[in-house]
Amino acid sequence: MNSTVLRRVPMPVKLGTLLGAGLLAAACSSAATSSPSGGSTGAAAGNTSSASAQAAATVIKTTAGSAGAFLTNGSGRAIYLWDKDTMNTSMCSGACAQAWPPVTANGSVTAAGGVTAKDLGTITRSDGTKQVTYDGHPLYYYVGDTGAGQATGQGSDNFGAKWWLVSPTGTSITAASVTVGSSPAAPAAPASTPGSSSTGSSWG
Repeated sequence: MNSTVLRRVPMPVKLGTLLGAGLLAAACSSAATSSPSGGSTGAAAGNTSSASAQAAATVIKTTAGSAGAFLTNGSGRAIYLWDKDTMNTSMCSGACAQAWPPVTANGSVTAAGGVTAKDLGTITRSDGTKQVTYDGHPLYYYVGDTGAGQATGQGSDNFGAKWWLVSPTGTSITAASVTVGSSPAAPAAPASTPGSSSTGSSWG
């Protein structure tokens, strides 16, 4: 009689153990099923980030002007250099950088039109932003230009030095004023007569 009771006592314990093991297996199966879904979402997010990085590329191109082609951004906004800067070093900060915002890059910098790709580069400013350079010149916009087709900063003498448009060769365009979208005027003198250059010197 006692032996019968002893044989029956372990039965519920074994049953409970089996039920617990079954629930644990189901939970693991559920977790394994949800994991690939999470991984797929992560991959999709990675693809989106990659597309955003490509979309954020800074394009530097050329636009025609009365003194020759000059550098602009992808939207046609005029780009300038400053005579006070030195090779790959910006001397413009504070109030200067508010009036002459640096051309910055969040992603890659791409050349278009007559721009030479190998002459494009970036420097790191004191605030950590990347400023685009061309042939060693840090590049800037001018707040007075409200959009494409304007070059009102040409020849300005703000903050102690001249600001000039930039030619595709990396030199400054020193014409007193530039009409955007116009081809250079034909010289009045015969072709055999030497004319004056409209560009400054490059880095020595």
